[in-house]
Amino acid sequence: MDFLNNFASGLAGTVWGWPEVFPVMVAALLITGLFTTISLRFIQLRKLKHSLDVVRGKYDDPSHEGDLSHFQALTTALSATVGIGNIAGVATAIHYGGPGALFWMWVTAVFGMALKYAECTLAIKYRQILPDGSASGGPMYYIEKGLGKNWKPLAVAFAVCAVISSFGSGNSIQAFTVADQIRSDLGVSTWITGLISASLVALVILGGIKRIGAVTSKLVPYMAVIYVVSGALILLLNLSALPGAITSIFASAFKPAAQVGGFAGGTFIFMLTWGVKRGLFSNESGQGSAPIAHAAAKTDEPVREGVVAMMGPLIDTLIICSITGLVILSTGAWRDKVADSVPVNTQSALTVIQENAQVLTDGKVSDEMKFTGEVECLSGRPQGVFMVRNHSLVEMPVFSGEDGTLFEGILSVEDGDIQTDELAALTLSGHMAQNGSPLTAMAFKRGLSPFGDWGHLLITLSVVLFGISTAISWSYYGDRAVVYLFGPKFVFPYKIIFCVMNFLGAIFTLEVVWNFGDSALGLMALPNLIALIFLAKKVRGMTGEYFSRDHKPYR
Repeated sequence: MDFLNNFASGLAGTVWGWPEVFPVMVAALLITGLFTTISLRFIQLRKLKHSLDVVRGKYDDPSHEGDLSHFQALTTALSATVGIGNIAGVATAIHYGGPGALFWMWVTAVFGMALKYAECTLAIKYRQILPDGSASGGPMYYIEKGLGKNWKPLAVAFAVCAVISSFGSGNSIQAFTVADQIRSDLGVSTWITGLISASLVALVILGGIKRIGAVTSKLVPYMAVIYVVSGALILLLNLSALPGAITSIFASAFKPAAQVGGFAGGTFIFMLTWGVKRGLFSNESGQGSAPIAHAAAKTDEPVREGVVAMMGPLIDTLIICSITGLVILSTGAWRDKVADSVPVNTQSALTVIQENAQVLTDGKVSDEMKFTGEVECLSGRPQGVFMVRNHSLVEMPVFSGEDGTLFEGILSVEDGDIQTDELAALTLSGHMAQNGSPLTAMAFKRGLSPFGDWGHLLITLSVVLFGISTAISWSYYGDRAVVYLFGPKFVFPYKIIFCVMNFLGAIFTLEVVWNFGDSALGLMALPNLIALIFLAKKVRGMTGEYFSRDHKPYR
């Protein structure tokens, strides 16, 4: 697990840039988003009404080629974006980057609407209708067909990265968050949840995109409405705290907040990177995943599907992520440590550090801070060391055995890791900072407390539904990339590996899973952003031609 954690962390640092250096991927996303917005004359604002008309089916024609209606294509794409990013992604952004990270998530969403429009317009324009009548499209097709055969290596690079990302951000992170939340809330072992999750995903993805579209078009709206209504209710109940929460977002957008609670503090670049990184994970704008779903829409008008797609970042980030972030900030959950307990194993990511170690900075535990040796426990309390979890010190740590009795004995520690071979039944209890979906669950539990002690259960249900539906949709993204690279006969083996990765994601640590997912996300986005820059003129031409015509509703 240490090897995997170091490898995933190093890979994420290489792709995104360490906080101490200029983050190339962040710059690429923001610059491409700004360029596309200006090139299309702020289309995300000018054509919002037309977008709503298309989404509600005003221009649907069943005779058009494709597999899904405009609404189903949007919900299939949303099922891969509205989900874990809105619950766990926002929480990790605030945990690592502080309140200001939410501001940069908003920025990526505004620019992201223009990016989504451009990439999904291109997806319809250059999609391929397969012999069985199904549609296959996405950046790999518009790179090769739109830019020419000389650009095929870039198209292949994107498709390879899309397959890798489908295993990471679209699958393993979902499985981990589901398993972590159920462990936190219900005490179920992560391997059990992982096995059930992988089995459910396996059952559904064999049905193909039409079945996926049918499931997600029904599931996603209900999930989103329940979550949004509950979050809005919490904000109403905490109305007096809302101005302060909003102020903290803007106040720390360019000057990060000081260390507090689970937030480790850091530089502006560190906070900016987390905001943009989680914004990309949430709405996937510029990443190139959504065009794969939108390419299956029943339409012969590329621009029409483009205006549908640009609704995604608005719904996903500007509305749903904002609600999550404001709930976490207004309830004060991000500042606090709460009573919690975790099994003593590698997945819990516990680190033992020297008692005289310096205060954590940017959530880091340096090698010099890690403890090696034997730790005596008296009445369950470790002597002479500190325990770290979720990048923050555990207060009043106590070790107990499987039967709940306080542990008396010696813990063997190497490089900060408790050697758990003979101590697998141990549990660590104490006051701990929360991260990911448990942080959001704590905020919802606190926010809905006037109605009872059940707010966290709402998050658990949402995580399960969001996580599974996201994995289902991402399996389609991956299998379209596999079709492009190797042909349809390799789709089934891909799906088998996909289900295995779903299970493995559930049993790995938060750092391993998220770092792997972030790396794949960045690698997938880069070829697509390059293509969007070079195809901007074609998108602008298609946009002008489409809106120069009078469009009569189909019904």
